[in-house]
This record gives sequence, C-alpha cells and structure tokens, in this order.
Amino acid sequence: MRDVIIIGAGGGGPVVAKELAARGLDVLVLEAGPRHADPREQWTSFENDANNPLTGYFRLGPEDRSRPAWFREWPQNSFVWQLSGVGGTTQHFYGNYPRAYPGVFNDYDKPDRAEYDVNHRFPFSYGEMVPYFEWVEATAPVLTAAMGAKEQTFFRGCETLGLPVQTTKTTLGPSYRPQENAVLQPGGNAGRTTDRNLLTYPQATGCTHCGYCFQGCMRPIGAPRNQFAKRSTDNSYVPMALTADVWAPGGRPVELIADAYVTRVHAESRGGALTATGVTWRENASGAEHREQARVVVLAGGCTENPRLWFNSGLPNPNDWVGRGYTDHFFDWVVGAMDDYTGNPKGVGSAARLDFPPYGGLENVGLPPALNAFATTLSDSGIRGQYTNGRGPTGPWDGPAGRVIGPEFKELISGGLDRLLSVLVITDDDVEADNRVTLSALPADENGPIPKVSFRHRNRTARTNRNREFMARKAAELLRGAGAKKVYRIDWAPLILHVQSSMRMGESERNSVLDANAEARAVKRLFVADNSALANALGGPNPTLTTQALATRTAEKIFQRYFGGDPWVRTESPVVSTDPRISTRLGELGL
Repeated sequence: MRDVIIIGAGGGGPVVAKELAARGLDVLVLEAGPRHADPREQWTSFENDANNPLTGYFRLGPEDRSRPAWFREWPQNSFVWQLSGVGGTTQHFYGNYPRAYPGVFNDYDKPDRAEYDVNHRFPFSYGEMVPYFEWVEATAPVLTAAMGAKEQTFFRGCETLGLPVQTTKTTLGPSYRPQENAVLQPGGNAGRTTDRNLLTYPQATGCTHCGYCFQGCMRPIGAPRNQFAKRSTDNSYVPMALTADVWAPGGRPVELIADAYVTRVHAESRGGALTATGVTWRENASGAEHREQARVVVLAGGCTENPRLWFNSGLPNPNDWVGRGYTDHFFDWVVGAMDDYTGNPKGVGSAARLDFPPYGGLENVGLPPALNAFATTLSDSGIRGQYTNGRGPTGPWDGPAGRVIGPEFKELISGGLDRLLSVLVITDDDVEADNRVTLSALPADENGPIPKVSFRHRNRTARTNRNREFMARKAAELLRGAGAKKVYRIDWAPLILHVQSSMRMGESERNSVLDANAEARAVKRLFVADNSALANALGGPNPTLTTQALATRTAEKIFQRYFGGDPWVRTESPVVSTDPRISTRLGELGL
C-alpha cells in the first residue's frame, strides 16, 4: 500500500511528489512516456529532431521510438501540442512564469470585475494564492530574465504606448516589464563569450544564451541536472523529488517509473462514499500489467489524458463536466520588419512582456528558423489577401492578415531573422462547456479507447474575440513604436497550447469537477494537480506558475486531510532546486 500514487510527471505531478516526499510519505510517480536521463546523448538542438509530432523525441509516444506515436482525435485544421515524458510540456517551454491576474479569483472587487470570465472564477482568493506563488518562485527559482537586443527593441515600442513599467510580481493594471522567468541568470563566462570551450560548467553557469530553449535545455555542458539553465520540471522538481532524503529532514525519495501507462483508476464504496483505492498500469515495452494500492491518487496526466483515464476507469460524471471547459489561449502572431538589428533568435527565447488586464498580454518570442517559419505560415486566413475567410482585413497592421509569400516574403526576410521582432498575442479566453474531451469512436489502442478533442476553435465567445482583437492592435502599435517599417498580422490557426480547465475546480457544483481543495467531488481521495485543474484561463498569463502554485496548495490539502499533518508554506522556507546537496546526490545516483 502506497501513501500516494501520482499519474504523470509533467508540469504539476512532480510538484506534488516533491512536496509530499519532503514530508516523508511513500510516493510513486508513474509516467507514460520516457525519462531522458542523459539529454546530451539523447537530444539535439535541431528543431525537427525535437518537435516533429511523429518522430521527434518530444512526441506523444512510448520510449521505444520504433513504435508509432499515440494517436489522438482532434478537429481538422488544428493541432494539439501534447508531449509525453518526464517533464511533460515544460520540456520545451520558454520558462515564462508570470502570475495569474487577480481578477480571476473570487474576491476581486475592482471596477473591471465584470470584464473577466465571471462564471468560472477560482473558488478562493488571490490573497490565499500569493504564498504558494512565492513558494514556487523561490523553489524554481523565478528570476528576472536575462535580456538583449530584442528585448530592448520590444521595450522601445512599449514606451510609446504610455504605459508604466511594472515593478511588482502581481499585475495590477496595464504595464510592461522584463519577463518573470525560470531560466537561471548567466554566470561566469556565460553571456561573456561565444567560445564553447569556455562555456563548460562550472566555468559557466546558468543560461549560455544558446537560443534553443524550445528544444529542451541541456546546458551548461557538464552541469548537474538540477543546474541546467531552464527550470522545466525534469531539471527542477523531479531531481528534488528523487533526492528528498538529503535536503528535507525526514524526507523520503520518490519512486519514479517511466514508460508506464496507467489504464485504470480503481475506486470502491467506503462509508457511503466512492473512494479511490489505486491504479492499474502497464509497461509499454512488455505489456505487463501491475496493480498498486494507495491511500490517495493524484491525476496529473494533462487536459486530454485525465478525462480519458476517468472515462476508461468508469468513474461517475454526475454533472457531465468531466472533460468540459477545454480552454486554451487564443494565440496570434504580429511581426514587425525592422531596419535595425534585433537579434530575434538569439539568447533567452522570451524575456519581455506587456500585460493588459482584463484582455491578456503580449510577449516577445525569439524563434529559431524552422519555428519562425511555422509561426508565420500557420494562418487561418491562408495567403494574405487571397481569400475572404480571414480576419483583420483592416487595422494598424499593413494590409490584410495571413501568411506572406512570394516577392513580399523575400522582402520580409531579406535582412534575415535578425531584423524581425515577433510578438505573441495571448488572451483571456472564456471557459466553454462545448469545448471538451470525450472517448473517440475510432479503434482503441493498447491502453484502451482513445480521447477525442472537440473544440470550436474559431467560434469563440464575443469577449474572447474582443480580447484577441484588442491585443493584436496593441501589438501592432507596439511594433510601430519600436520602429517597424512594416507590420504583419498572421491570424494564427488553432494550435491548442496552454490547455487548461478540462477537470476544472470551481465555486459551483453545477460546472466544476473539483472542489476548492482540488479533490474530485464525485470520488474521495482522488485529486487533480495539473493545468486541467485550473478554474479558468487566468486572464491570459502563461499557466505554469499558477499550476505549480495550485499543486503545492493541493499537496498541503492532501497532507492535512488524509495524513494528519500540518501545512508548511506559511511557516517554513523553501529549498531552492539548485541546492548543491541535490547536485551531489544526483551524482551519487548516476542521474
């Protein structure tokens, strides 16, 4: 009998594992995908090697790369960016860690209160969340991003909008600032030289400005895993969970089994309440099945996989909200062509942002060549000016929205990527019940029926559409102010990323799966601790920090409710994930 079984080692599961391992509990983490224990041998910096959905090392699939990727049914003309493996989607993110806007919590009472998604608020206050934000920010650690020419250009545009510089971590109004980022600041030779021989740990520490954040971080060369620059959970929380006995008094290291697919959550009636009792999982390599009992089970497999597992386990769905509310951020790209050098693909991927609550935000994102091509050619308007199905035919950008081709494309890239500035639009999207995960009618795979994602990707609410149009115009104004000689709006086609809320917590039993403790309303001792537990789209900020802060809070609730312990976030100080005791033990364990 385990104390806790956690299903999934992505952005949220390792947080619960680390926190409860530090309390001395017996924790088992089961991850469906591989564990890249030696990324310098297993990864490259080439974009296709990492991101190809069929063959890339970040694809959704088993460890054996000769086997096909796992198939998922999603709407045509869209793409769900879903990864497997220890670290989950944090393996290839940009390390952005902004807090959710206060307006998405249930105590917000400012004049713009009604401008947010008022029907789907968090069931507690922003003030209650702040200590958990601070705990995660210290653990990761979250720092002000290292910046360069592209950020300087971005800020030059921000200055023309008449907005103030934000000086706190809490976003209180329209403002701009350096990105709150979980990428270690460069130290030693890092950032001072391009000589690779001088960029080896410990002569260089933190970010070496290699510019390949999206491919997974494996630098500085020679660094212990917990000293890699980007704080994806495979570099931060997972090493802490595996070494909890050396940095936490009374701590107990977790057991992590990768390439292990959970096919069923077991539950039985106890005291008149349906109660989770354990799981069945299978080894991807051999197909062998195992049954494990536990006092508490935590779902952390993501917004698509959690509903699938719920349905395949035959668990009840009394209000029909399991899998509903599948919410992303309605992205768009606005790109400026500059006369001057921007260093667009160089350095930390995204290190400056502008927030505009309650509409959303803008981020500068430096993209390497293939990803830049992907971002600027995936358009719901098609070739700009050639169809009538697009949006944004008029606005502060030049000409109609859409992808750029032909002589105009040659002109756009004539100065190279180093003369572009790419701005990502991220919006506050309404939670919509009709966007959902169900079981597909297509043939099942070896793990049972597969999930189907139904998403009204272009038929958003009036508020969501308003937010996107407002922020796209602000992006164009910013680029004009930064000196762009020409501004292009891409009208990005649906790439379903930053997915949230498919197992949402909420104030009302009518439209939420989880209560205010992130425990399933219908099944006791069953919790959810990833993006799917979020109550809404956060106002637009990137979800990683809020997910991990909420997972920390959930770990406390589990410990208090089912193991008779006391909470710790308000009474103790967190250990930073780069602690040298962790580095030493990783070396002893050969990790």
